[in-house]
Amino acid sequence: MSVKDECIQGKYWGLATSVDLYDCNPDFIRSKEKITEFVVKLCDYIEMKRFGDCVVVHFGEDEKVAGYSMLQLIETSLISGHFANKTNAAYLDIFSCKYYEPSDVETFCKDFFEAKESNCQYTFRK
Repeated sequence: MSVKDECIQGKYWGLATSVDLYDCNPDFIRSKEKITEFVVKLCDYIEMKRFGDCVVVHFGEDEKVAGYSMLQLIETSLISGHFANKTNAAYLDIFSCKYYEPSDVETFCKDFFEAKESNCQYTFRK
């Protein structure tokens, strides 16, 4: 039985995926509107129902961490992220009790933000 099948059949409670993106399009990660568009499109892509509005807030007195942070509740958990202006990097987390394919999510995120490199790690939660 595949891990996907085990997840779907209830062996695992959920799936948590971290996607790190490097050398992103600087205009995209500095745009509240573009980040919100990303969340809507990602939820559509992985067939997750958004719960409420996406929250996107810019903060960070320290230049190293300054940038937008994002949070979107979904009916099966949440999507969050931070976008680092100094390094043009994005750090995204997708957690859901509904299965989705982590490698597909990584590709979607990398393509959307026009990142030159990416890294993806995932964990099944019991």
